[in-house]
Amino acid sequence: MDTFLLLMTLVSIVIVVLGVSLFKWHAFISLLVASLFLALVSGLSLDKIVAAYETGVGGVLGHLIGILALGTILGKMLADSGAGMQIAEYFIRVFGVNKLPWAMMLSGFIIGIPVFFEVGILILLPLVISIHKSSKQNILLIALPCIAGLSIVHGLVPPHPGALAAISIYKANLGKVLLYSLIIAIPAVIIAGPLFAMWVNKRVVPAGEPELIRITTRAKDLPGTGISFFIILLPVLLMILSAVAPYLGLTAGIAKILIFIGSPIIALLISVFVAYYFLGMQKGMNKEAIKKLTEECLLPVGSIALIIGAGGGFKQILIESGVGDTIARMAENLSLSPLVLAFLIAGLIRIATGSATVALTTAAGIVSPVVAGMPDVNLELLVIATGAGSLMFSHVNDAGFWMVKEYLGLTVPETFRTWTVLETILSFVAFGGALLLNILL
Repeated sequence: MDTFLLLMTLVSIVIVVLGVSLFKWHAFISLLVASLFLALVSGLSLDKIVAAYETGVGGVLGHLIGILALGTILGKMLADSGAGMQIAEYFIRVFGVNKLPWAMMLSGFIIGIPVFFEVGILILLPLVISIHKSSKQNILLIALPCIAGLSIVHGLVPPHPGALAAISIYKANLGKVLLYSLIIAIPAVIIAGPLFAMWVNKRVVPAGEPELIRITTRAKDLPGTGISFFIILLPVLLMILSAVAPYLGLTAGIAKILIFIGSPIIALLISVFVAYYFLGMQKGMNKEAIKKLTEECLLPVGSIALIIGAGGGFKQILIESGVGDTIARMAENLSLSPLVLAFLIAGLIRIATGSATVALTTAAGIVSPVVAGMPDVNLELLVIATGAGSLMFSHVNDAGFWMVKEYLGLTVPETFRTWTVLETILSFVAFGGALLLNILL
């Protein structure tokens, strides 16, 4: 039964890929058909199929839909006002075209620490597209280092939820995990970011162009570099303030207010209104122009929201059908060191369910009883090994896969050759770093 379930999971993934690339179905349709196929062949009862699918869609979109909309509006304001172009030209002037991948890696790494991966993409995307337009470089050379920076901190570094959950489950020391994760993340992001981007940009030239945010400056005069940087960093600054508020010795009321305004959706809403004023009204855009701009950029959000929601539905069907449990049982029966076991279980659950956070927390729950009686296990490195496993081989059941594809204007094969490979490099290099530190400590 286990082998049959894994085989049917593989077939369902093939259905998604063939549906999009061969039959030219919309990705939403492909994901929905694959979800129904897997649900039926795995024996899920008919009354549970729709409920599971709706739970998966709601679970992803409930968190993301407002962030997607506001992030896209902010990106469009940065693009159409010329603020993105101002920052792009500043980066090109300061770092030079040859060092752009390194500058973008640093941007992604720093901005990724306080924000979710999806929020980071939406904050940095207009900057990526502006630099792509100004420098005439392959967009992969600019985007991939940036995405690598966002992804590695999302998978390994506290205060991201997966890492915090694993720390809690393993009872590891948060400070040590933070220190070790930063040491391990730096070489991983260098290899999977600028170095991989410089290699792959000569081999993959995207056939399409980014469609969701187009650079068509409407402002009568460009904003200054300072205000441009302030607005792109404002949501990040608000989220950082929210994260540190409990430790500033403030009154409970003020701390609650700071935590509220630093939640991603509120931080982005505030940033959108600041952008409306400084990048819109002050630069000659009237209310009608701002309203039209907002409506234009919200229309394409519908398509990506459907795709991401369908990916969430597919993920939930995978979970409900027992694929994650099957993989976990198979890996648990192997006689391996705790670090290798945690990495493998997290990796296999990630491949099966598409969620790094689900993979990290599920794997930690499985491995923690195994290591409970082992006194010599480095629990902090165990957290990192589990996090590294949770990053590998992102594919069609991962919302991140579709975000990268849609926002960078890639085809499905191009996304596999770039994003999927990047995530797998991050995973294995970070795991190698954990093993090396385990030997040295």
